[in-house]
Amino acid sequence: MSFINYASREINCKIVYYGPGLCGKTTNLQYIYNKTANDAKGKMISLATETERTLFFDFLPLALGEIRGFKTRFHLYTVPGQVFYDASRKLILKGVDGVVFVADSQEARLDANIESLENLKDNLAEQGFNIEKIPFVIQYNKRDLPDLTSVDELSKLLNERKVPELEASAMTGEGVFETLKAAAKLVLNDLKKGG
Repeated sequence: MSFINYASREINCKIVYYGPGLCGKTTNLQYIYNKTANDAKGKMISLATETERTLFFDFLPLALGEIRGFKTRFHLYTVPGQVFYDASRKLILKGVDGVVFVADSQEARLDANIESLENLKDNLAEQGFNIEKIPFVIQYNKRDLPDLTSVDELSKLLNERKVPELEASAMTGEGVFETLKAAAKLVLNDLKKGG
């Protein structure tokens, strides 16, 4: 549900990074924020309680072009990973234009990935979105660590829709911008179709 700011001639789009606790959502956003030019981004805001943290910031990409004379500004959000904070997750998904599901590639986190993906489907449905129709990308994060589930196995378990899937290491930045670009491209294509 993008927002059009006619005064600044911008279309504002919301991309939410979703996934289990400690999968690398925050690390993705921090890496993007730190590598984005100051004049192309807003402030990073962190809403933190004792045990949850939600990050968000907006940026104006220079290379993605315009839609009917409007620039696109992306607002990136993370959700808290812990299931305990489901109400916060639902709130953050309100008005979402695209989702990046960050999966933790470590074998020990396989069940947490599946549980988080099911939770995402439920929460999107509650907001009136169908996961089959929303711009959606999967990132297999932490590919630089030992004891990993193969990408083929992760794909079978998490990507039944066959959406774009990318390998990454958010700590080193590998695959981080590629994931964002894939999500942004799907969101922009969706906008062009809808309007």
